[in-house]
Amino acid sequence: VSNAGVGMAGPLECQSLAAMQSLMDTNFFGLVRLVKEVLPDMKRRRGGHIVVISSIMGLQGIVFNDIYSASKFAVEGFCESLVVQALRFNVAISLVEPGPVMTEFETKLYEEAERADYSRTDPETAEIFTNLYLRNSKDVFASLGQTPEDIAEHTLRVIEAARPPFRHQTNAAYTPMAALKHADPSGALVTDAFYKLVFKYDAVLRLGLR
Repeated sequence: VSNAGVGMAGPLECQSLAAMQSLMDTNFFGLVRLVKEVLPDMKRRRGGHIVVISSIMGLQGIVFNDIYSASKFAVEGFCESLVVQALRFNVAISLVEPGPVMTEFETKLYEEAERADYSRTDPETAEIFTNLYLRNSKDVFASLGQTPEDIAEHTLRVIEAARPPFRHQTNAAYTPMAALKHADPSGALVTDAFYKLVFKYDAVLRLGLR
């Protein structure tokens, strides 16, 4: 089970390349290093199961989570490419895709975001992030967040499955979001929906969550 991960949220201009590279080294290359170690023996034994804790943000990018989403997209692409070869050797690969999970990981991320220096971006972007994104995110976590125990139960079900699924989303509330992206190959539908949700109907979103 690959579960190592770090987060990053905020305006792109305010994040250093060094911090981005460090995140990718943990979230993506950490997984690659693990798989390189365990896969050869699994192939020799013609059996094994690699379970990767991914994220719904590996299927759909979320505003102000550019680099974190990129790392999870990389995880998804890596596993999607590898799974066909692995199946030839009777090795299963499963991606567990949670939405928000109420842990110290998220608490620390938002505490750091509230203290961060946003002078390297324009005032409008800083205002959108601090007064719109952070406020809405807290409502999302309070309304839709899962406990670590819940994610562990989902992961256990994936491990014990007779035919392990390749993808397993833990939060049904996010399934329509992922489906919306595939409903329109041009991307216009989901982009327009998210734009309106964030910038035109944010009060309705917060009311619905509460």
